[in-house]
Amino acid sequence: MRRPIVATAVAGLAAAFVVTIPTAQAAPQTYLIGRGISDVTGPAAENGMMGYSAFDQKTSGIHQRQRSRAFIAVDQSTGKRVAYVNADLAMIFRAVQEGVLAKLKPRYGDLYTKENLLLSATHTHSGPGGYSHNLAYNLSILGFQEQTFNAIVDGIVESVVEAHNDLKPGTISLGRGELTNASVNRSRVAYEANPAEDKANFPNAIDPAMTVLRFKQGATDVGSIAWFATHNTSVTNENTLITPDNKGYAAYQWEHDHKGVRYLDNDPNAFVAAFPNTNAGDMSPNLNLRPGSGPTEDEFENTRVIGERQNAKAQEVYNGPQTPLSGSVDYRMRFVDMSTVDVEGRYTTDGTPKRTCPGVVGASTLAGSVEDGPAIPGFTEGMTSPIAALLEPLNVAVPEWVKGCQYPKATLVPTGLIQATPNILPLQIVKLGQLHLVAMPAEVTIVSGLRIRRTVAAELGVPIENVLIQAYANDYSQYVTTPEEYDKQQYEGGSTLFGRNTLPAYQQELAKLAQSLKAGTALAAGPTPGKPPFTDLNLQTGVVFDDKDLFQRFGQVLTQPAAGYQRGQTVTAKFVTGHPKNNLHRNGTFMEVQREIAGQWVRVADDGDWSTRYRWARVGIANSEATITWDIPANTPPGRYRVVHHGDWKSGWTGAITPFTGTTDPFTVS
Repeated sequence: MRRPIVATAVAGLAAAFVVTIPTAQAAPQTYLIGRGISDVTGPAAENGMMGYSAFDQKTSGIHQRQRSRAFIAVDQSTGKRVAYVNADLAMIFRAVQEGVLAKLKPRYGDLYTKENLLLSATHTHSGPGGYSHNLAYNLSILGFQEQTFNAIVDGIVESVVEAHNDLKPGTISLGRGELTNASVNRSRVAYEANPAEDKANFPNAIDPAMTVLRFKQGATDVGSIAWFATHNTSVTNENTLITPDNKGYAAYQWEHDHKGVRYLDNDPNAFVAAFPNTNAGDMSPNLNLRPGSGPTEDEFENTRVIGERQNAKAQEVYNGPQTPLSGSVDYRMRFVDMSTVDVEGRYTTDGTPKRTCPGVVGASTLAGSVEDGPAIPGFTEGMTSPIAALLEPLNVAVPEWVKGCQYPKATLVPTGLIQATPNILPLQIVKLGQLHLVAMPAEVTIVSGLRIRRTVAAELGVPIENVLIQAYANDYSQYVTTPEEYDKQQYEGGSTLFGRNTLPAYQQELAKLAQSLKAGTALAAGPTPGKPPFTDLNLQTGVVFDDKDLFQRFGQVLTQPAAGYQRGQTVTAKFVTGHPKNNLHRNGTFMEVQREIAGQWVRVADDGDWSTRYRWARVGIANSEATITWDIPANTPPGRYRVVHHGDWKSGWTGAITPFTGTTDPFTVS
């Protein structure tokens, strides 16, 4: 099953231009500003991947590492602070939120809590999965993967700690622009069902808005956050290399290529560039509306191009007209049981009170989004009751009242009733000066995002452009579509868990947060989420032992590079290796490209770089090989180079894990 659990797509096609910001500007206000970055990469082999729900998609190496980027802003007049995190992950799950908070508390007490910590994901579909406590999101990964979970939690915590230690007086400014050639609407049938008034805001059926924050400490630029709505799915479900996809490449290009950041140097002054998502629910980067297609037919080239377009626009906005942020730092957060919300008539489409439903996965969810990935045969988008009921599995007990509540969805699996997906979800609004972030634990279509922003802006009494959707935040509950879109039961509608009135319920409950924030009043915490069943279930085997042929040694070079190369060519080396699960090499690397400089070998590339690929393959029962490639960049200096592989092997007798290093013969680049 691919999509019952995960989303895939993002936004629009055309050229790009900058929107001028209003000239009236408040005086700059000094906040305390901190930034940090760390590694959240999980097992690089034999770990199911999160995003496409493809059972046969398991990690087999690394194209680029996943990272967590953190920013902290402190209002010096009140002491209130917000910690914002954007990580190269498919989703944030409550398990991760709780894990991060549990590790921050012994260090900081109540300085960082679920109220003022906002965790968000870029929504890459090409990272290790199994880090949720809800069974549905771990099914294709064969259960909860503690190693993946720990890598994510530890990396996020490290990035927050770095940001905290980095706090210095500084300013934040805001810029806006439009990017029209990095997304396309993958669900036009549903989108067109919306009222003309809503569609008038999106003439090309995409949300082209890019919102950029510029962080300074004194006069020094230290970081950026650039929000743009496009699915982080340029790489398809045929890929098994870990990659942060187009948004990860955008961050890498700005940080590494343009700012000279070398991640393994652990420089506390490194520039941090985050590229989070907004209301990307129906936005795809696959501009030709086929998986891995658009603007080229090469999925990795598409990743680079779509990422480069986001980075170029973000830097243009960053260096263009900016409005200083001024005003308080504040926040409101509460839990809401989204399966039992009584919605007032002023939020519904017909003006009468409604009620949400327990979470249910629909038949069209199994159809998937054909623009971003293939589906399960026999299911198609647009399936609605009663026709699709013929295809509903007879052995799944969905109560009739739930079917009625979810109409016209062809209900398949009542995931909410068995806690396979969460019902109780965190809703949060974060205020940074005049900018308000609405943290949504879901994927939000562009019109749904528009309606939420209108509702929150009206309650706060601020312009709608000062309210921004931060999707994939704090937990995950699939999609939020408008009632009109829901009726069409495309993939996104089938994945809208709580029924036709999911969006109106969010509007109502977020309005309460906005009212509390504006009035400065306290807000009830809401129901306490419990721990779901089958939390620790894991059917994925670990590493028993590593082996090699009789006359081999771990780290031995099986395939040497050629004696010489030119720029643009690819260097290939193969090594005897152990299983990557023996040591994740987090904040490290499985490989290096080294250059000889003044008689010393100096690292010039590692497994976090775009130009390298580290592939692992099992050969036999316990033997394995690592293949390392380096696409020599056009700006590579001539000289002598070599490839180094770092690995670890596990003894079948003692269980001990032993590190090793293998090194190729030198070769020249001319």
